[in-house]
Amino acid sequence: MSGDHTFDWTLAEAQLVALGETNAHDPGGLRRSDIRLADVAGQIDVKARLEAAFLAPLRNPELRVLYKKSLGGGLLLYGPPDCGMTYLARAIAGELDARFLPVSLATVLGGLSEQREHNVRALFERARASAPCVVFLDGLDALGRTGAALSASATRATVNQLLHEIDATGGANEGVFVLGATNRPWDVDSTLLHAGRLDRTLFVSPPDAAAREALLSLHLQGRSVDPIDLNAVARATDGFSGADLAHLCEVAAEGALMEGAQAGIARNITQTDVDGAAKEVRPSPAQWLMAARNVALAANEGGAYDELIAYLRSGKMP
Repeated sequence: MSGDHTFDWTLAEAQLVALGETNAHDPGGLRRSDIRLADVAGQIDVKARLEAAFLAPLRNPELRVLYKKSLGGGLLLYGPPDCGMTYLARAIAGELDARFLPVSLATVLGGLSEQREHNVRALFERARASAPCVVFLDGLDALGRTGAALSASATRATVNQLLHEIDATGGANEGVFVLGATNRPWDVDSTLLHAGRLDRTLFVSPPDAAAREALLSLHLQGRSVDPIDLNAVARATDGFSGADLAHLCEVAAEGALMEGAQAGIARNITQTDVDGAAKEVRPSPAQWLMAARNVALAANEGGAYDELIAYLRSGKMP
């Protein structure tokens, strides 16, 4: 953020270059995402629902012409923290052969009301200039939660500016895809979810067994490890988030390191270390799922939380 709290695109572009999202030789040109859904391990159900509800209609230009469907659209991803929504959003951009513009909404909302409105305008101007482009608004619930600290009129003005940009007419948003992500869908301003805006939702559940096995392999990569039955560990860690699995591997490595230091002999991480860590680490999504269950069952108007409720009733909840 700059000193006057307007959105600092120079800083933002530098951060995107560091993340590999932008061409270092042309900071004004966002890279097209090189991640595809095939790169997202497991999550078969999530990917199938995403394909049917969002991607399939946009992939078929003949049907778009037939039904006069514009090349754009909105989708809200929601679920527990650290379960891969950002990576999934990048994969969506890759499937659409689009550039990826990730923005923390809390950052855009800095400053006074007029400055926040300017930030929102600048964001969409940047996306339109880079179309096809996926705008990824992370922490979309920030608009709802900031209402407690800001006047209702100031918050409403910011929401209205965002709605104005999403609703732009005359083909201004052709090739601009808006994705929102939140851990608190019940705090998202309801006007953002109306038809033609973020009118489709997708519950992103904790990683399934195949995804957990892939994540465990990733986090153990490069360490001194005995042969590990990762499939068995994956089955024993149902309900773990990606961050939980990373922590599990750290705990297993720490146990091996401490024992080796005491014995004066370095040793590999063993199955016993990993199994012990799996029993020690607790799945963090459990608390989120309990809170979400109460909201979903009480306020499922229009089936907004059908996918979450199905997950809760599937017996997968930790």
